[in-house]
Formats: sequence, structure tokens, C-alpha cells
Amino acid sequence: MEFSIKTGNPEKLSKDCIIVGVFESRKLSAAAAVLDSASDGYLTTILNRGDLDGKLASSLLLHNVPNTASDRVLLVGLGKEKEFHERQYRQAVQAAIKALSGTGAKNVASYLADLPVKKQDAAWKVAQHVEVAAASAYRFEQMKGKSNKEENAEAAPHIAKLALYLLQHDELKKAETAIKQGQALASGVNLAKDLGNLPGNICTPTYLAEQAQALAKDFDLQVEVLERADLEKLGMGSFLGVAQGSVQPPKFIILQHHKGKKSQKPIVLVGKGITFDSGGISIKPGAEMDEMKYDMCGAASVLGTFKAIAELNLPLNVIGVIPTCENMPDGNAIRPGDVLTSMSGQTIEILNTDAEGRLILCDALTYSERFEPELVIDIATLTGACVIALGSHASGLYSNKDSLAKELLHAGEHAVDRAWHMPLWDDYQEQLHSNFADIANIGGRAAGSITAACFLSRFAKKFDWAHLDVAGTAWKSGKEKGSTGRPVPLLTQFLIQRAEKSD
Repeated sequence: MEFSIKTGNPEKLSKDCIIVGVFESRKLSAAAAVLDSASDGYLTTILNRGDLDGKLASSLLLHNVPNTASDRVLLVGLGKEKEFHERQYRQAVQAAIKALSGTGAKNVASYLADLPVKKQDAAWKVAQHVEVAAASAYRFEQMKGKSNKEENAEAAPHIAKLALYLLQHDELKKAETAIKQGQALASGVNLAKDLGNLPGNICTPTYLAEQAQALAKDFDLQVEVLERADLEKLGMGSFLGVAQGSVQPPKFIILQHHKGKKSQKPIVLVGKGITFDSGGISIKPGAEMDEMKYDMCGAASVLGTFKAIAELNLPLNVIGVIPTCENMPDGNAIRPGDVLTSMSGQTIEILNTDAEGRLILCDALTYSERFEPELVIDIATLTGACVIALGSHASGLYSNKDSLAKELLHAGEHAVDRAWHMPLWDDYQEQLHSNFADIANIGGRAAGSITAACFLSRFAKKFDWAHLDVAGTAWKSGKEKGSTGRPVPLLTQFLIQRAEKSD
């Protein structure tokens, strides 16, 4: 889908379709009112017949509206005007794209970005419109046969060009910047989705490393991939312990975006890359185990964020660190009761081999010390306990610095990719006590997401650090099963805000 930003009145546009909004009680938006006036009250007449009352996400497609140049006009319900906020705006955009799917409308103009959304400017509305439209048009069909792909393409034609129109010129410059940000974000989110949706027999640690190398080549980034022998020399006993049960070789990916000043300390993003998690010897139940291909969504979000910031050429120094392997129940796999020695020298008693994400992340956090970072953020589908606590709406956020947590929370609110600040009190550390090692890898059932974060915090004492537990937000189950691309929007917005501060 090709996006552009323009100004102008809707009645003069020669498009396949014009999208305008209608609030509940059939109140026309500003752009809809212009069309209604040009058509001598045609829209009002249609609405008064009761075909659309403005309920949120409802729609009505009209053909050949009098005195207008476009073939179609799509009326989209906006709900109650007083309740029209960020969530309702995104739902309206999504409904509009869905309503036009399968129609002949390929060249479309939308006036939804011109709608008033409280506390948000045109730039926000434009960027969100692009992101939501791209998400609504997203399809994962790489693994389908050729005939199936062709059949789907013919059955559901999609919008090729989407122009976002504003009635006023005063915010056009900001909107032009915003559309670039929206496109870059959509590109990054789609990459993260694609990687997450690929099956484990395709998206292996080697495949992830190849994708990082391709990304580096496309955007002139630096990349290095460490092999098993390199990890042994570094003393990454915790990471290697997880990897030893699989025939797939582990990879340790370091991706670098150096676009900031040389004096600028880097921001490090660490992504959990378990390309398939069987649970190891502590094997998972068979039901829904197929979804454990999504256990590398932390890694996917790092790669997706790198694609977004590279397209934007953000003036920052950002380093991505991705430990990636499988967690399998091979005869060589680690066992409950085993003790591993991490790169930091801390020893870890394995009480459950299914708590493996923290075992690969802890060595990655220790490795990150060498960059003398400004801050480190790790992203991981870490615990089912986080899903129980927060569901699928918010990612769990932990940090050893409150100001960093507040920055991330603000970025998540702005990007509509929210997180919730969870406690990281020392009170919980006692649950990780071990009689046989420095630390146990689980702390019992109670507060499982918190004790997982407490485990990681022991390896993040030398820098400002935040941890995002995205187990509930990185993918959807059920009928709409698939990767969400989260938290790429949160991370990208955080980095955009950091870049603005560095100017």
C-alpha cells in the first residue's frame, strides 16, 4: 500500500473512493459535511433513512454520490463524539480498510486523519492511520502454495494507494514527517510479524542470523554473528546450556546502527530468540505447543525496530543483541537439578528447563556491558504469569530506574502499544534462593513474572535497564492467531523521542 499526505476538498477528488466519518446520531464530520453540501444533502437523506446511525466501526458504501468526482463514498461510524479518543480513532480506520477490502477501490482518499482526537495532533493521527491501515491489510501467505496465493489475491483485491487528506494546511509539514514515521513503523512491524509467523522448521537460529545480515546489507548496518565456539570462549554457560538439547546451532547476533554522535553512548536492545520452545525436559503440554514458535518474538521485535529506525535514519547509536537457539528435550538437554555457570560467573540451579528465556538473556545482558551503554532494554515472551496478570492488552514493564520506566510508559501510550509498570522489589528476590548455586532459575508459582524479572535484574546492575515481558502481547491465539508485531511501536516511538532529545 502506497501512502501520501495531501490537502483539499473531497467533492473535487477523482478517486475510487472517499472515506469520511459519521458520529452517532448521524452527525457528519467536517469532510462529510462538505460532501453533503456539494451533493445537495444526499448524505443526510441516506442517513435519515436509517441505513447508518454512526455506531463505532459500522460502515456504509455509497456509489455515484451526486456532484462529486469519485466513484464511491465510504461512510464510517465514529461512535459518540464525546468518547472519540485514540482507541475509537484506530477502530474507525481499521473498519474503513476492512470495508473496502474485496471492492474495486484501489486509489482511495481518507479524511479520517482530519477528525478531532482529543490531545492528539495531525501528526499523531497520520502516523496512526498509516500503521493501522498497513496492519489491516497485512496477510501472511508465505507458506501457502502458489495456486492458493493467486486465488486469495483474486478474491480479495486491496487498496494500492491511500492518500490521507487534511482540510487545513497549517499542520501539513508535521504530517509529512509523520507519514514517513508511520510507513517505517509499519515496515518494521510487518517484518516482526513475518518472522513470528514463520514455522520453527523455517525460522531457525540460522535463519534469524541470515535475516539480520540481510537487514544490515540493505541499510548499511554493522552485523556480527557469534557461533558456538565463540560463545564457549566467552563463557556463556547459561545460554549454551539451553542450546545443548537441539541439533540446531545457537547464534548470537550483534546488530549495530551507528547514526549518532561518536560521543553518544548506545542504547542496547536485547531480544529473546527461542525459535521453538518445547519446554525441554520439563516438557510443555501438547495443546497449543505450536504457538511456541512465537517464543522468538522478542528477537523479531528487535529486528523490526531496527528496520524502522534504519528507514528513518534516526540519529542515534543503537545496538541489537539477540541470543537465539531452540529449547528441545534431546538426550543431551539440561536437566532439572543441573547447575550452569553464566558469563557473569554467577551459578544457576535449574529447577525447571521451561524457564529458559532468562537463561539466554542473562548472558546477553552480561555481554552488553562491553558497550558501556546509555541503557539496556530486553524484550522477551518470558512468562505465562505475565499473561495471567495483564492479559493481552499491556506488556509487563520492569526497570531498575523509574525515569526510564516512565519514558517507556509514555512512548507506549503515544504509540497505543501500552505497558504496565510492575514492581521489582527486593522482597521477591528471596524466592530465587538456592541451596546448591548462587541463584535458582525459578522462584515458585507466586509472582512468576516478577521473580523472572528479579532474576534478570541480577545481571543488569552495571547499567540502567528495563525489561518488557511481552508473553501476552506478542501474538494472538484463536481464530485470529498470528504475531502482532508488538512491541515494535513502543520501542520505535521511544527511540524517536530519544532522537528528538539528542538534536
